[in-house]
Amino acid sequence: MPGKPVLHYFNGRGRMEPVRWLLAAAGVEFEEKFLKTRDDLARLRNDGSLMFQQVPMVEIDGMKLVQTKAILNYIASKYNLYGKDIKERALIDMYSEGVADLELMVLYFPHMPPGEKDAALATIKDKARNRYFPAYEKVLKSHEQDYLVGNRLSRADVSLVELLYHVEELDPSALANFPLLEALRTRVSNLPTVKKFLQPGSQRKPFDDAKCVESTKTIFS
Repeated sequence: MPGKPVLHYFNGRGRMEPVRWLLAAAGVEFEEKFLKTRDDLARLRNDGSLMFQQVPMVEIDGMKLVQTKAILNYIASKYNLYGKDIKERALIDMYSEGVADLELMVLYFPHMPPGEKDAALATIKDKARNRYFPAYEKVLKSHEQDYLVGNRLSRADVSLVELLYHVEELDPSALANFPLLEALRTRVSNLPTVKKFLQPGSQRKPFDDAKCVESTKTIFS
């Protein structure tokens, strides 16, 4: 019997948070081994676990997977969250990549130099409200279905809902003009697996605070 996936990363959001969300949505229990020092990262590099010398890394099904997109695509394929054919997968990839463009800005926001944060926050708000959220609202309106692709949950929905939560932490009224996105978030959040993940005490990570930011500097700088 294969063991639980093991996630290797620091104890914060970063590029691993979308992986946590997707595993949780799929109802998959996972373990985490947190990097706390430069030596922890060096150990993974030196034992050959990191193909490109970078985390995140996920041990799953006898593999040590790196590169966030590869990890997410494998999990989505394994747990039937990646569409029914190549056309649906292409749409899921397109929607997911759009999410990733904005999500990376949001995830790295706490780690930016203080002098750059005001401009970065303005950019995040502008792109969310005027580029990305209208695009996804339009998709949902165009087919009047419950989910983005094929009227069934996919990794695109999970990634988008994660993004909605994260943007609202920085811009509480960001969803005010997007009722279909609000409805999607409610729908996905009420799925039993996601609802459990959203409860206090889960492996979902909070907004990276000053302590987390300092920890990442210790590990990666």
